[in-house]
Amino acid sequence: MIQTKEFMLLFRFEPTNEQPTPEQMQEMHKQWGEFIGNIALQGKLVSTYQLGFDGIQISADHTSKEGIHVANGQTLSGNMVLKADSLEVATELAKKCPILIMGGTVEVRNLIPMN
Repeated sequence: MIQTKEFMLLFRFEPTNEQPTPEQMQEMHKQWGEFIGNIALQGKLVSTYQLGFDGIQISADHTSKEGIHVANGQTLSGNMVLKADSLEVATELAKKCPILIMGGTVEVRNLIPMN
């Protein structure tokens, strides 16, 4: 029997000042609901979070600045922890993520328990 492991999907996208229409928002919510629901129905969902746009960045010298980190034009928009047999299986699940349709990216990372 293969033991499942946990993986984190990190969702990134390019922030914009353009606001989606109500119809676009409804469609995005539908796509995300189907994506998350499908993983949950398979018993593979551990947790998922959408990140807001309020934040503080703290540097090694303990200085801080308001705002979220944007690198290469992208910022983190959320994450999901799921169970899968392998990195390859987790990657296949991630390929169905709606963030990809929006021009964003998904990074799949293995999780190492801190016991």
